[in-house]
This record gives sequence, C-alpha cells and structure tokens, in this order.
Amino acid sequence: MALLSPLCGALLAAVFGKSLGKWFTNSVTILGVLISLGVSTLLLSILIEDPSQVLNQSIYSWMKIGELEFQLGFLIDNLTASMMFVVTFVSLMVHIYSIGYMKDDPGYHRFFSYISLFTFSMLSLLMANNFLQLFFGWEAVGVMSYLLIGFWYTKASAIKANFKAFIINRVGDFSLLLGIALLFANLGTLDYISIFKSAESLSNTSISISSSLNVSVITLSCILLFGGAMGKSAQMPLHVWLPDSMEGPTPISALIHAATMVTAGVFMLARMSPLYELSTSALSFVLIIGATTALFTGFLGLVQNDIKRVIAYSTLSQLGYMIVAAGVSAYSASLFHLMTHAFFKALLFLAAGSVIVALHHQQDIRKMGGLYRHLPFTYATSVIGTLALIGFPGFSGFFSKDALIEAVHFSNIFGSDYAYFAVLVGVFVTALYSFRLLFIVFHGEDKFKNNPVKEPSISIVIPLILLAIPSALIAWPTIGPMVFGDFFTNSIMQPSAYDLFGFQFTNPINFLFHALKSPVVYIAGFGFITAFYLYIIKPDLPQKISEFLRPIHNLLLERYYFDYLIEQGIGQSFKKIGNVFWTLGDIRIIDDTLVNGIGRNIHTISSKFKKIQSGYIYHYAFMMILSLSLFLGWVIFITIEPS
Repeated sequence: MALLSPLCGALLAAVFGKSLGKWFTNSVTILGVLISLGVSTLLLSILIEDPSQVLNQSIYSWMKIGELEFQLGFLIDNLTASMMFVVTFVSLMVHIYSIGYMKDDPGYHRFFSYISLFTFSMLSLLMANNFLQLFFGWEAVGVMSYLLIGFWYTKASAIKANFKAFIINRVGDFSLLLGIALLFANLGTLDYISIFKSAESLSNTSISISSSLNVSVITLSCILLFGGAMGKSAQMPLHVWLPDSMEGPTPISALIHAATMVTAGVFMLARMSPLYELSTSALSFVLIIGATTALFTGFLGLVQNDIKRVIAYSTLSQLGYMIVAAGVSAYSASLFHLMTHAFFKALLFLAAGSVIVALHHQQDIRKMGGLYRHLPFTYATSVIGTLALIGFPGFSGFFSKDALIEAVHFSNIFGSDYAYFAVLVGVFVTALYSFRLLFIVFHGEDKFKNNPVKEPSISIVIPLILLAIPSALIAWPTIGPMVFGDFFTNSIMQPSAYDLFGFQFTNPINFLFHALKSPVVYIAGFGFITAFYLYIIKPDLPQKISEFLRPIHNLLLERYYFDYLIEQGIGQSFKKIGNVFWTLGDIRIIDDTLVNGIGRNIHTISSKFKKIQSGYIYHYAFMMILSLSLFLGWVIFITIEPS
C-alpha cells in the first residue's frame, strides 16, 4: 500500500486530470502520498516497539536461468521505515506546496503526476531486498529526475540541465552496475542478506587490476558501489549536475535535492555497511571524497547570486558531511544528519520558492532586500532553517552535525585528520554563506517600499510551518536512540557508540553541554559574526574583497573549471572520437561501401553489360555462336579421357 498508492495517484492524475480538473489532480496525488505516509508511520511505530518485526520477503520471481533466480521483494527494517517516513513526509509537503506554486502552469497535471511517480520510484529503491530491485529503483529515480529537471522543456537551459544530470548520473550508475556484477560473479546471488553472510570470503579473494596491482574483491566492489553513490549524491567530481538542476521548478529542488534522490547514495552506504566494514581502504576512499566535497563545494556557495544555487551548493556540502560520517563507520550519525537535513533543507528550498513567487520569479539576490517586512512567515521559517543548517545549539542540525563531527574527530582511519579539518572549516563556510543569503534577501535596504510584495497563498505557507517544526525540534527525542542507541541494530553494522564517539550519551541536554566544549559552535558563531559584519555593517566590503582576491573569486565563479573540463575537455574529446568512428564506420564502411557501395557497383557493372545490347542481329548471332563454341569446348574437355 505504501508503495502502490503514489503510483495509483500518478496514473489517475495523468489519465483523468485534464478532463476532471485541478481539484481531482490535487486530491488523488495528495491522497496517494498521504496513505503512503500513514503506512510508513505505522511500520515505523511497529518496528520501534518491536525491532524484531523485520520483513524480508520475496514476492515475485522475475526470471530464472538454470539455478539462478532473480526475485523482487521487500526488506522493511528500521532503516527502511525511517527513510520511508522522511521521504513521504517531505513529498506530502511538496505536493501541498505545489498547489500554490504551480497553479498557473500549463503543465500542472503533468507535474503532479511526475512527482507522485518519483515518490513511487524512491520508495521502490528504499524497500528493495536485493540489488536487482535496487538498480531498477535507482534508474527510475534517475529518469524521473530527468523529466522533472527539464519540466519546462521549452527553456533551453532546463533541457541542457536535465541532459547533463542524466549523463553524469549514467557514469555513476555504470560504476554501480559493475560493483553489482562483481558481487554477483563471485557470490552468485543478488540478495542482500545472502551477500552479507558470504561477503567475508571476498576479503581473501583478489582481482588483478594490472600486472603489479592486486585488489581484494570486497574493496573493489565497495569502491565501485560508491561510484554509484557519487553520482546520485553528487560527490566530487560527479557533482556538477546538481547546481544546474535548479532550472527545474522549486518544489522539485525541495523534493529531489534535499530529502530523496540525492540521499539515495547515503542510504546505500548504510545499507551496505556489512560490506564496507570489511574494507578500511574503501572507507578511507569514501571519507576523503566526502570531506573534499563538504569543503570545496561550500566555498562555491559564497559567490553565487541565484537564491536557489546558494542552497544547492549548501546541499552538496551537507551531502559531503553525510558521506564523511559513513567513511568513519558512523552510519547512524550519517543517517541522522540525512533526516534532519531533509527537513531543514526542504524548508529552505520552499522558503526560497516563496520568495521567488512573491517577486514574480526573480531569483537574483542582488535585486532583493528588506523582505522581512513583507514576508513575515517566509522570513521566520527561513531563520529557523538557517539556524538548523549552521548547527545553532538546540536546533536539529546542531545535534546531527555535531555528532558526526565528533565521530570524525575520534576516528583514526586514514584520512580522518584531513576530514576533520575539512568539516571544521566547512562549519565556518556554512554559517557565512547561510547568513549572507539571509541578510541580503531579508535585511538591508528595503527595495520594495514603492512596490510592496505579499506572502504567497496559504498552500505555500502551511508546508513552511510544518517543516519548520521538525527542523527545530526533531533531534531532541531522536538523537539518543538513533545515533547512540540500538535503533539501527537490525539494519546496519557499525562499531559501538562508545567506540565511535568516545563518550557515553545520557540525554540531549548533556549532549548539548558536551558539544559546547567542542570548537564547532564557536566556529559557526564566528561565521555568523563575519557575515553580519560583511553584509550588514560593511555591505560594500565584499565587493572590495572579491576585487582584491580576483583570481580566487574567478576560480570560484568558474566552479573550479570542472564544467569546462567535463564539457570542453572530456566531452569534446569523446565527441571527436565519435566523429572519427562515425566518419570511418558509418560513412565510409557502412554507407559508402556496403549500402551505397553495393548499389553503385551493381549500377557500374550493369552499365558495362548493357553495351552488349546493341540491337543488331549479327551481334546476337555472334554471341550465340561464341557461347555455343565455349560450351562445346567445355563438354569435349571433360569427356576426353587423358591418355
């Protein structure tokens, strides 16, 4: 029911929406996601009460080849149920929000059908009990993100963005497929539990990469699987698609790029924890990639002037934090930050959408200012989301971010020192770009005194309020069981909480006071003070700094030239190679030689032979006599016996 209700809503909206009207589209899609949320909540409550009530059941045999059987089924444990709750809750808020945001869009019914289909695809990924179904869900969310990013298909930049997202994700997906294939080749199964039980044997099995390099199968499998996570969760260098995907409608940014698709990679790392715990090399690789993403994508948020792109780079950075936590085996802290981030980042995206709607789809923050006077609800919820994002004490982001940074600090795995430095600097950068955005948009000079703007419709405001509540409070009752307790015992494999964090958790209050002893809060506070000085007290100073640091500023504006390298370097190189094969293979061999060549040669030969048809009787008589002579000569030759 949780899986199929969004699918039914999407199909009904697609088939009957236009004829029955917007109310029907709203009703069936929202009802479908609401039912899914209700069932997800019920499943989560059952598992909280009795963690042994794990469902792992195959429901359909998809294909059988000899002794190999490929099945589709469900695995519902605490990890699955908690992710289902987060996904369906955010999806419901986005559905409600979209009533107001998309009300004048000609693709209204198509939009609601797409987001419900996306919810179905994401749930199928989460509920899978085998790699086959995981890959189907993985690809399904990729296709739906392609359709949603390019929803405004008459807009050239949107078409380029969705194509870019699709291609970059295919690179990661190919790596994921290779990882699945390697596990299947060595273990002969795609079932999660069967693979986890047999995985230890892969630690002693090596595969030759070259004549001088051998890698254990488990390490190579984990790195290849992580390649898929790098694509979906936008880790460097496969991160370039996510900022451009802001070309889609804002509700899509909140749904896909805050709580669902981009967290699929983090979810997969947690689900595959029994594999990753067998390879410290793979964990170090994950840790270093995550730390690099967390730090360097955060810097890019400092120079963006598009309101959605600032939040997009924030998402990239926070995804890096989640990957870092998984890299030090703190999967529970990674998932906890995933949950809190889903709420406050969806809130920030939807608040940005509220600003965009109020300003008639203006997204340049340089043309904004003083909006707190005109958009009080949007401003208040934006403040809550910002405080949660920077990790202000007491807010949800504070608990989740501090817990994972504690785990990184306490870890001694290779790369942990670099990762700890990266996440600490990232704390300052996060506070700086977050309050830069808040101060420029809502404070400073009121640019709308003569043209007042007003709060958008209630369908936009209500989701903001409902998301602000968990952004502020959700961590208080959940950090104990989820991060330090045994909530994920039936789902993931990780060291004990004391081995991960170095201290014993008692209650949220004590954790708060413990966290105040670490530098995290004070670094965030310094980031706030810096932003206040630069954008409130001395608003002309940032321009002077950017001119003084022009080379660095240009490097950030060009996004480290990753886009140039991929599009102009790698892309153009493959285009040239493709042109060579096209010219040699398609044009010269297939077209010129085989297709057109055969016809041309037949035409040439027939042109020669047609000269024989002169029309003169004596020519034909001569040919007949000549042919008869040749035939008689051949008969005599074969009948005369040699002497």
